[in-house]
Amino acid sequence: MKNLILLRSVFDPNKCQKELNDLKNEQMKEDFYLDQKKVLEVGKKIKHYESKLDLLKDLQNSYDDCKAYVELSEETHDASLDGEIEQSLHILEGKVEKAKIQTLLTGKYDSYDAIMTLHAGAGGTEAQDWTEMLFRMYKMYAEKSDYKLKVLDVINGDEAGLKSITFEVSGENAYGFLKAEKGVHRLVRISPFDANARRHTSFASVEVMPKIEEKPNIEIRPEDLKIDTYRSSGAGGQNVNKTESAVRITHIPTGIVVACQIERSQVQNKETAMQMLYSKLVEKEEQEELEKLAAIRGEIKKIEWGSQIRSYVFCPYTLVKDHRTGYEDSNIQSVMDGNIQEFINEYLKKI
Repeated sequence: MKNLILLRSVFDPNKCQKELNDLKNEQMKEDFYLDQKKVLEVGKKIKHYESKLDLLKDLQNSYDDCKAYVELSEETHDASLDGEIEQSLHILEGKVEKAKIQTLLTGKYDSYDAIMTLHAGAGGTEAQDWTEMLFRMYKMYAEKSDYKLKVLDVINGDEAGLKSITFEVSGENAYGFLKAEKGVHRLVRISPFDANARRHTSFASVEVMPKIEEKPNIEIRPEDLKIDTYRSSGAGGQNVNKTESAVRITHIPTGIVVACQIERSQVQNKETAMQMLYSKLVEKEEQEELEKLAAIRGEIKKIEWGSQIRSYVFCPYTLVKDHRTGYEDSNIQSVMDGNIQEFINEYLKKI
């Protein structure tokens, strides 16, 4: 009960309900639906507050069920209810733990959708195959989390796998959770591409940024952009592949490069690429601010995407270990099937 009271104070249901009512009143205004960006923004906020209130309601119901079983057992002295009490307590504890993780998502962009880019490291086909394996892992994680995943740009490997892939993950707190995956992921296994069956070590980098819907106070001058068009190499139909609809934008002052080829028209691809550029510039600004704060505190933390965060060992033993938190799991197949939430939770507890 103590944890439930604490969670109610953190989530503040009265404040959530007031915010929700204000947003719904906004929807009732006559000219509300004329601004589609505002419609999406308000809709997202409504879903956010409804999700919080539903979570608290679910927790309260589970607590009430558990309490009812205990009271009935005390009144009737029926030992057969012990199993029901134990099961309801187990369910309640799981829900409370999940809710506690939600309270750690306090970052400015944690509630946003995420844009992820995976890059194969040195090692040719082996590293490219590893990049595709990681993409499959995140795709399965998205499915298990009821997130939607949309591929934005892809460069296939020379023989197998992927050289790089950029995709969007949409859903409640997608960025808040997936930011834990930023860094270099290391694979150790017997390579299926080595005729001598030797053990290989491969690397792939994971970049994660929030999808910024609104334009922040960042000026992007046309003269600072280098825009290239090319034929798409990904899915999208004959029309996509026959025309130069794919767009690559280089932001000259920072060297940031973004690309999109999944939409059917060059205009749409450029629009999506520009949105990705805004997101990357916002993330860069956030990281610079974190570096300044860390320097002031005297504790320089590695926050760049290139720092190695996790190892996946298939041979001579099976183990996935996160080097930041020390959390590990020997069921490597389960992890590769998208069961990475515990790794994410342990990271959120540490930051």
